[in-house]
Amino acid sequence: MQVRKIPSSGGALPVVGCGTWRTFDVGRKPEERAPLAEVLRILFEAGGSVIDSSPMYGAAEGVVGDLLAAAGTRRKAFIATKVWTSGRDAGIAQMHKSMTLLKTDRIDLMQVHNLLDWRTHLPTLRAWKQEGRVRYLGVTHYTESAHGELEKVLRAEPWDFVQLNYALDDRAVERRLLPLAAERGIAVIVNQPFGGGGLLRKLLGRKLPAWAGEIDCTSWAQLLLKFVLANPAVTCVIPGTGKPEHMRDNVQAGLGAYP
Repeated sequence: MQVRKIPSSGGALPVVGCGTWRTFDVGRKPEERAPLAEVLRILFEAGGSVIDSSPMYGAAEGVVGDLLAAAGTRRKAFIATKVWTSGRDAGIAQMHKSMTLLKTDRIDLMQVHNLLDWRTHLPTLRAWKQEGRVRYLGVTHYTESAHGELEKVLRAEPWDFVQLNYALDDRAVERRLLPLAAERGIAVIVNQPFGGGGLLRKLLGRKLPAWAGEIDCTSWAQLLLKFVLANPAVTCVIPGTGKPEHMRDNVQAGLGAYP
């Protein structure tokens, strides 16, 4: 899988990862978890590493932690999660809980989810980064209505990462946020690359354009992911799935040519 540079450190990140919203919010039954273990196996086998979660995603953090521990693959994972609460003490408690659930003493990327109380959490995040508890700091949002506020936050502080929404039918970030991230040296993780799923559903019944083969695409999912990755400001895309066949398809977007 291709990799791209994390500007703040010079490290490299594989371009296709896995989101866990809804898809990893399952119980403890083997039949519920076995497909998710296979999803992660496929991701790692293809050279991917990014797994994005949040306390907002129900049981997802705990499921990821259990699966990585069972497979012995924590070292292969770039774990990104979030703080999603108000208040300093509540934020610290939540982040400690995330580490416990994820069965790790170091989070690769801790993000302020949807900018919630980010000014309060930032001093804690900086201290934890200094102490080695987290490697990178970031902020997230998933709606165009928040882009103005997100722009102000990106200009106000030196962040390592921003996570935002971007898809073929959701291109507002091209105007200001992606150029700003490139200008300020902020790595970009893209959520909702399939337009929240609606765009992909609309396209599945249609024939792929003839030129898809020119960029090594054999499915609509690959084409939509490669559209996002064609923007040089984008570092990684995290389509969410709990189905191994979808993960197997998605990781192909990390190979070959881009439009």
